[in-house]
Amino acid sequence: MKKIRFFPLLICLCLLFAFAAPPAFALDEPQLEAEAALAVDLASGDLLYSKNIDQQRSPASLTKIMTCLLTVEAVESGRAGFDDVVTAGPDCQQGMDSDSSNISIVSGEQMSLRDFFYGAVVASGNDACNVLAGHLAGSISAFVEQMNARAAELGCTGTHFVDPNGLSSENHTTAYDLYLITREAIRHPEFVTACSTVDYHIEPTNVNPERNLTNSNALLSDHGFYGPGYVYDGAAGVKTGYTRAAGYCLISTAERDGVRVLAIVLGCKGPNNSDSATIGSFTDSRLLYDWVFDNFSYREVLTSADPLTRVNIERAEGDGVAILHASGDVSLLLPNDVDVNERELHITIYDDQLVAPIRAGTPLGEVVIEVGGKLYGPISLVTSADVAMSRGQFLRDNVRDFFARGWVRAVLVILAVVLLTYIVLVARYRALRRKHLRARKRAEKQRRLAQEQRARSAVADPTQRFETIDPAERDLELGDLSRYFDDPDKK
Repeated sequence: MKKIRFFPLLICLCLLFAFAAPPAFALDEPQLEAEAALAVDLASGDLLYSKNIDQQRSPASLTKIMTCLLTVEAVESGRAGFDDVVTAGPDCQQGMDSDSSNISIVSGEQMSLRDFFYGAVVASGNDACNVLAGHLAGSISAFVEQMNARAAELGCTGTHFVDPNGLSSENHTTAYDLYLITREAIRHPEFVTACSTVDYHIEPTNVNPERNLTNSNALLSDHGFYGPGYVYDGAAGVKTGYTRAAGYCLISTAERDGVRVLAIVLGCKGPNNSDSATIGSFTDSRLLYDWVFDNFSYREVLTSADPLTRVNIERAEGDGVAILHASGDVSLLLPNDVDVNERELHITIYDDQLVAPIRAGTPLGEVVIEVGGKLYGPISLVTSADVAMSRGQFLRDNVRDFFARGWVRAVLVILAVVLLTYIVLVARYRALRRKHLRARKRAEKQRRLAQEQRARSAVADPTQRFETIDPAERDLELGDLSRYFDDPDKK
């Protein structure tokens, strides 16, 4: 009887089920009705959710974010002031129709720049945007040019504005471009304060009685234009928008447990463009926030105490080795089912910086963290302690480097040539001097012999009264150069 081996069969079945199982890190994304949407972690800029983020769409009143950004930048630069008294021009109602949101501004009305600004942000006043544009740029058209130029500066590639309020269907942008614009706008405290203001009061003007404005963002308040039922705990700002071409749109932020998210939804449905009784921009935003907060949290993936790598430091005392750590603790907003222990570290070292002395905290490299299939970083790598310099090695290296310089080598060659030339000249001088002294001694000896010979001749012949001088001896005396040299025999 044949035996059946169950254990190998069991292994095969386990492997089969393992391959058929879904990926461990896959998240079930929220089912949004919006035509385009994104969610961004504001701390890192990481996209947590995206849908058609590069698709060009009409932004409706989300256009006003750029108008208000230019306004706060003008105030911060000193070109305008929120307390300035501004007079509405004759073009304040340009592009309006009976359904346009406005705060009933008329030509010649005077208010502070702050009142017009809050009228544009809180109540989405299209007329207030026209006044801001004319006041800041001299005309609406000139202001629109500034809007497009600023969008290009921020890196927007799919954006073009034709008015300051978004009424025209010819305005177009993308969800990602709107993120770039909004990210810049919320860096300005006055903008953040205004777009999160629920109620704003305007005192009576020279034309109109007092006004009480309510924010159109129903995530913030139940008593706004869109009614109750949408308030979301932790929500703030930024701007609502609706036209028939754009659909219902919303850019907002929300924070929970230290996680701060910006959400954008475009092209949503609602009572004015479908049979839906609810405003899709608010319901989709709430759904998107719930998905992020339920599935993401900050996880520590690296600490500054973790030794990551060892590097050799030139001119360092001791063994010349330094241990590098991350410059700080690293926490990332990750899906809850990601195992941070399966991280991968991609380390780059700045080789040209590895020379002592080095102060603690000096960046000597960087690390990129790969976890959950995404890359995060780079994060600087530093030493936790000073790296002292070896003085002996420093001196040796300086001497070596000094003599390795081209101009130093050239000077040494020139000095060697000069020294060699001097030695040759001195040697030649001494050889000539010795030769001359020997010749002088020989001539002196010959002269004495000649004198002795003449003396002997005079004794032998007393009648000889004159002494005959040898021409060679005379010439030798005339050419005697001994007065120019020291006589080595005279001490």
